[in-house]
Amino acid sequence: MRLLSTLFFVSFFFLLSCKEKHAEQLFSLVENSGINFNNTVVDGNYENGFSFRNFYNGGGVATGDINNDGLADVFLTSNQGENKLYLNKGNLKFEDISASCGMKQDSMWSTGAVFVDINNDGWLDVFVCNSGHIKNGNRKNKLYINNHNLTFTEEAAKYSLDISAYTTQVSFFDYDLDGDLDCFLIDNSPMPVNILEYDNQRDLPQDQWPVDDFLKGGGNHLYRNDGGHFTEVTKDAGIHGTLISFGLGVSVGDLNNDGYPDIYIANDFYERDYLYINQQNGTFKDEIECYMPHISFSSMGADIADINNDGYPEIFTTDMLPEDDSRLKTLGSFDNIDVFQKKLQQGFYYQYTKNCLQLNNKDGSFSDIADYSGVSATDWSWGALMFDADNDGLNDIYVCNGVNGDVIDLDFMDFFANDVIRKMMQTGEKASVDEVLAHIPKNPLINKCFKNAGNLKFEDVGSKWGFTQSSFSNGAAYADLDNDGDLDLVVSNINQPAFVYKNNCRKVNKNHYAAFFLKGDSLNTFAVGAVIKLYAGNQVFARDVIPSRGFQSSVDYKQVIGLGEIDNIDSAIIIWPDRTYNKYTSLKADSVYTIHKTTEKNYYHFSSAANAAKPLFDSLKSNFEKHEEDAYLDYYYEPNIPEMLSREGPKAAAADVNADGLDDVYIGGTKNHPGQLYIQQPDGSFNKKEESAFKPFLNFEDGAVLFFDADKDGDVDLFIGPGGNSYFPFAEETRNRLFINDGKGNFTLNAKAFPLNGMNTAIAAAYDFDKDGDLDLFVGGRSEPRNYGGNPASYIYVNDSNGNFTSMPKSKNAGIANVGMVTGAVWADVTGNADKELVICGEWMSPKIFSYNGDHFVEIKTNLQNLNGLWKTVAVADINNDGKTDLILGNIGENFYLRPDEKHPVKLWMNDFDQNGSTDKILTRTVESRDMPVFLKHDMEDEIPLIKKQNLTHAAYSKKSIQDLLPPDILNKSSVKIFDYCSSVIAINKGDGNFEIQKLPVAVQLSNANSILVRDINKDGLPDLIVGGNQDNFPPQFGRLDASFGNVLINRGKGNFVAADSRQSGVKVKGVVRDICEIHGRNKNFILFLRNDDFPVLYSGNN
Repeated sequence: MRLLSTLFFVSFFFLLSCKEKHAEQLFSLVENSGINFNNTVVDGNYENGFSFRNFYNGGGVATGDINNDGLADVFLTSNQGENKLYLNKGNLKFEDISASCGMKQDSMWSTGAVFVDINNDGWLDVFVCNSGHIKNGNRKNKLYINNHNLTFTEEAAKYSLDISAYTTQVSFFDYDLDGDLDCFLIDNSPMPVNILEYDNQRDLPQDQWPVDDFLKGGGNHLYRNDGGHFTEVTKDAGIHGTLISFGLGVSVGDLNNDGYPDIYIANDFYERDYLYINQQNGTFKDEIECYMPHISFSSMGADIADINNDGYPEIFTTDMLPEDDSRLKTLGSFDNIDVFQKKLQQGFYYQYTKNCLQLNNKDGSFSDIADYSGVSATDWSWGALMFDADNDGLNDIYVCNGVNGDVIDLDFMDFFANDVIRKMMQTGEKASVDEVLAHIPKNPLINKCFKNAGNLKFEDVGSKWGFTQSSFSNGAAYADLDNDGDLDLVVSNINQPAFVYKNNCRKVNKNHYAAFFLKGDSLNTFAVGAVIKLYAGNQVFARDVIPSRGFQSSVDYKQVIGLGEIDNIDSAIIIWPDRTYNKYTSLKADSVYTIHKTTEKNYYHFSSAANAAKPLFDSLKSNFEKHEEDAYLDYYYEPNIPEMLSREGPKAAAADVNADGLDDVYIGGTKNHPGQLYIQQPDGSFNKKEESAFKPFLNFEDGAVLFFDADKDGDVDLFIGPGGNSYFPFAEETRNRLFINDGKGNFTLNAKAFPLNGMNTAIAAAYDFDKDGDLDLFVGGRSEPRNYGGNPASYIYVNDSNGNFTSMPKSKNAGIANVGMVTGAVWADVTGNADKELVICGEWMSPKIFSYNGDHFVEIKTNLQNLNGLWKTVAVADINNDGKTDLILGNIGENFYLRPDEKHPVKLWMNDFDQNGSTDKILTRTVESRDMPVFLKHDMEDEIPLIKKQNLTHAAYSKKSIQDLLPPDILNKSSVKIFDYCSSVIAINKGDGNFEIQKLPVAVQLSNANSILVRDINKDGLPDLIVGGNQDNFPPQFGRLDASFGNVLINRGKGNFVAADSRQSGVKVKGVVRDICEIHGRNKNFILFLRNDDFPVLYSGNN
């Protein structure tokens, strides 16, 4: 009996655990749905992956209710077979009615599709996009009109939409708000990419291209609905009709909250994406370079949706960056610095191989946060969908990925493809298609799904939620196929049955929802372009009725909106396409509402209420000259370093140089552009003062600038430390300079003030540490010129009271002398003993604090020692009003390509690995506890030929750690630096070297923090912060940090800061901010943002 009882309980708990495990699967693959579609693609002699570039792009999915029975039906496009229409019979059972519905395609290569009521009879019609091989003329797009009896009649010609091009997808919406639906088509140019080179021909009309007619047909096309037929207005509307447009994705939404639909186009290859902003007059303006600092390189799919419930939509684009380190090194493709610079010079844009998640800043700008959010790398990706998969009220992300042939596999291209070309050139015989195709690697991948975890973070939950099937997936669409209150998913695959996923969240988590059918007016029966906004507490849930999304796909018109635990909706606002609106209250969750457009003419007010409040700062015009960066590229002399150090300026300092009670400002210069002194006028303007003492230093760069009284005469003198990374050590250009003020703002060089120490400086800080009545100096070394990673000399300079300085012997400041790659320093009383300590931060190191004991400097032990960051700056303040000095530390941020942590450090290895007399650098990151090189094989072997000899293939290289690549006797003698902490933080001083670490707000973590200014902005007695950041001097593989537009952080007490958005703060600074300087005026103070290779930006405070 005991044995039977034991077996019973074991069986019971086994079954229970199985049930619980099954319940954790949010999505389950429906095996017998009746959707037996397989997009079979077979390479042949005529059509194959080499003769037809888009051969492996796959098909699309459209969902919509064709027979008005309340069930969403499914349409799938085929490349080499027949398209299929499946009628939803309920309970996730479908009937294939393709043979009887009248949609025979006649062997056309179909791509995208959308359900649309083109004739406004209340029944959904079907528009099918067609493309194909360049020599195949059978490419006309099709429009199937619904006959109300499960059959359709093709009538594209009747509507002037039977366009023969290379169409990828279509979107119908009312762009001119005249009430009817217009048509936007994207085509993928048939032009061979390799013959275009890098000529920017974006605005060259197709009819002016000197190519055969069959190569014409790319670009974007806008067709205006003129009462039942469509007229092309592409050129007049400002749409690019160019042949360099390789359109793959189109998504529509109101991106600037003006009530007019805007258009985002995802372009493949080197042509940048297009962002068409609606000008409200029937035209568009491509403003992507104004709105987005950078974009994806080979954009595939695109979607628009709100990810943070602030009512403003974000944009997600997919690209081809592998997440797996091995695949990255066998498939990765990044421009070298020469190609990247050439493209920029030719008018192309900042494009990087990565997915981009563009956060809407609500002020006409976007910030890519894909690295911060954890969604930047999903391999060769196509479909991109943002929808609430688990009904928790936040939009999640689903990505289709995989390609039916890794044609960019580096070993395939290096070995087999080159051998085939060489053989063909030698023999004159064409290689067999089968011979070539047989050598292309094929690696199906698992599609990715990311749960929105809030606070702009996403969690990879693909396996947890039930997405475990490997495939070559392309198009995907969602719909509530079984009407149970959650969104199911249909995915089209190449050479594999389509996936139909049932969403189980109504059983798994029991989150609430509300669903809406919108019924528009007679010219837009399905209310395309309408916006639904649900309000509950302090949250807003917004959805746009725009079906075309992702890649070659479109979603159902029924809007299912997840509410999480909310079971009562305060109100709902329906904003109709004509900008009128209706408001509804007392709506219940878990209900389906059908809402008809009324004849009321209540127009929605789109201007933001935030604009009504006076901002904290006003932007001012100024005559400060542009900072001009020189063209020096560090990578020519030091390949494979993670950043350039020759572009650290400008730095600035403010002080009253002429004793008139007004601060003046010195802005540091660059090679051939000397620094400039600006004198403040009584009216708050600034006039440049021609200072003859500065002119002899035309070839110098300024790395650190500081006003202080060097000679104890009561006025401020000017210290300038050398900057740049182009000069050799101990060149004359690496000399510190001290300019003595005569008290009237006239300066004279003290040529003997400092010895020649041959350094690239980052910071200078003055303090009388030895208590002899004069100001001494700490000067921090940024780097050893042309030797990234080496510990440069930093100096404590002792003042002789006459403005002459001698360096303290190393024995007196051993910890400071080679402390590291210094970026910031400040003297502050951290210990509370009334003396100031020296706080230093830098890259590849932890923040350090040094105290002078009357004879020498000693390092204070703190709990900061494990925070090995790429620290950029340090500031001090009593953040929480407890009487202790706290630290504010700016770091590289959490939106960086490498994103290490304590368990996954990035390391910099330095040694003469190839024994040629120069120091090499190898950057590694931790992958499964192994130190794997960051850069690709061809990058590494250019610097260290030894690697090429040992690793003939990219595949072999991809599996090897640095310990596998290099002999242990050499590797063990290497100098190694560690970077394992990214966040910008506040270190709350608890005394005795203990600090409580608090991260600065998310807005700061989205970029680096180069400069931090402490100021009580709102006059509440608490120190607030102004932060400037961004960095664009990385290798192209890393992208750039540009998500910051200046951060104003308001102190709410106890170390809690709230980031004011730009509408509240008034601060919006685009570009790389290297320094922030406060300038005191007569009746107000000014804030000056110093930008690299750009004009300074001046603000004044309103408090």
